[in-house]
Amino acid sequence: MDSSPGSTPYSAPTGCPMSGGRQTSLYGPEFAADPQRVYDEFRAHGLAAPIELAPGVEATLIVQHEAALRVLQNPSYFARDSRRWAALREGRVPLDSPVLPMMAYRPNCLFTDGTEHLRLRKAVTESLGRLNTTRLSRDVERIADYLIDQFIERGSADLLGDYAKLLPLLLFNQLFGCPGDIGDRLTRSMSAIFDGEDVLRANAELTECLMELVALKRRQPGEDITSWLIQHPAGLRDEELKDQLVMLMGAGVEPERNLIANALLLMLSSDTGVSHRRGTGMLVEDALDDVLWNNPPIANYATHYPVQDIDLGGVTLKADTPVLISFAAANSDPALTDARQTLSKGAHLAWGAGPHVCPAKSPAQLIALTAIEKILNSVPDLALAVHPSAVEWRPGPFHRALVSLPVHFTAAPARRTTTASVTQSPVPSRNAIPDETSAAHHDHTHTEPQKKTKGWWSSFLDVFRV
Repeated sequence: MDSSPGSTPYSAPTGCPMSGGRQTSLYGPEFAADPQRVYDEFRAHGLAAPIELAPGVEATLIVQHEAALRVLQNPSYFARDSRRWAALREGRVPLDSPVLPMMAYRPNCLFTDGTEHLRLRKAVTESLGRLNTTRLSRDVERIADYLIDQFIERGSADLLGDYAKLLPLLLFNQLFGCPGDIGDRLTRSMSAIFDGEDVLRANAELTECLMELVALKRRQPGEDITSWLIQHPAGLRDEELKDQLVMLMGAGVEPERNLIANALLLMLSSDTGVSHRRGTGMLVEDALDDVLWNNPPIANYATHYPVQDIDLGGVTLKADTPVLISFAAANSDPALTDARQTLSKGAHLAWGAGPHVCPAKSPAQLIALTAIEKILNSVPDLALAVHPSAVEWRPGPFHRALVSLPVHFTAAPARRTTTASVTQSPVPSRNAIPDETSAAHHDHTHTEPQKKTKGWWSSFLDVFRV
């Protein structure tokens, strides 16, 4: 293997426009605006292409369906443990790179192989298997009701920032069994990590609050995923427990919010382009399938590391270099014409494949289905506030995510009011995660002690008394 600083992880086939060593950036606004054009260009010259995930971070992107399956289904040749990453080991990747939180090793079932992966994955899948679907739907509906109440009186909203982004964050607080204070910090830190805001501080806060949660659940177990992981025969250590929870949130929050928002955009779009109201008669299930095929929430990920130099259909993938799967490009592979015509649910790769296939496919679909049905039924005249072609897509190499989803509708009274004894609204600015460290000020007196501002999760608990 050539591990010199100037080496590229990929040997391009003759005739490929990228054969000169140039990598295509996947993190800029140009790629976000029209990724399919880039995938088509890549695929016209082979099954893979050299890319740049962030400044100074090179990788190879697999863009053909069959080749993607060969990588995903052959763990003996393609490992997931990112400690193999030669460029990172050798100091050629900036330690403050924005992609490291998604690629650096953690001892969870996403970044492990072999028997260790089986041990950790068994704990995760069997804990997820204890979820009650009826209870899960009820939890989604209650959180959805709470969020809808925060904007229904306005007559306008950003369905991404006000709804699709917050619902999965609050739901994981419920699923993990978080008390108010821990849940507020968990919500704030995860939101900051996904939005790229002071990531080092947010990651430290995330670690701190999850370790507190693990310690709490060891003392006081409940009917929640954290307690089930603790009780599992795999005997996970505290650090392992924390990293399985990080993995579950990372693999659940960003994809879930994108699945919900992308499906809502599809359902609220119309061919006529006049009112942009929901009138096509598309079922929610069909909209979700369409998104999983054509706008998968996580478009490029599943980073693998060849254990040796491997020839894959004429392309040499160098050992210990990152190889990513483009689920979006694989789904649009012309070789899948027949499957795409029927949108066969078994053919797309939005959930991955092989030993690392998503273990939460069924609950993830149920959450999205329930959340979308709830907002459409609660706000029946929901309409896009902009033309569908005017929506913006958030730059980034991994996701297919909207910047916002502005809508308008007929304002209506909120159905619930908070019982929280706080002196300000429990929901601050539209896209901000509350900072419970800020104090609420009282105009009528200066002698009364200042109170902490309620966060999203503790405010929700005050309303529903969960």
